[in-house]
Amino acid sequence: MEMQELKEQVEAALERIRNALRVEGGDVELVDIKDGVVKVKLQGSCAGCPFSQMTLKNFIEKELRKDVSGVTSVEAV
Repeated sequence: MEMQELKEQVEAALERIRNALRVEGGDVELVDIKDGVVKVKLQGSCAGCPFSQMTLKNFIEKELRKDVSGVTSVEAV
């Protein structure tokens, strides 16, 4: 898959994920994609939340891996 196409698919999936995060006052920003690893920045209430790692792995990563082939993991930066 071409990098631009991968980025577009990740952005589209993140937009769906953002809706759920915004309900709780949070947000997520795409920072980079390299070798299947998506790097994101958690924002708003997600940035300081003690459950942010769970949100990152159990929600954001799970949804991205399900929706976008080629995504192997998600990391917060």
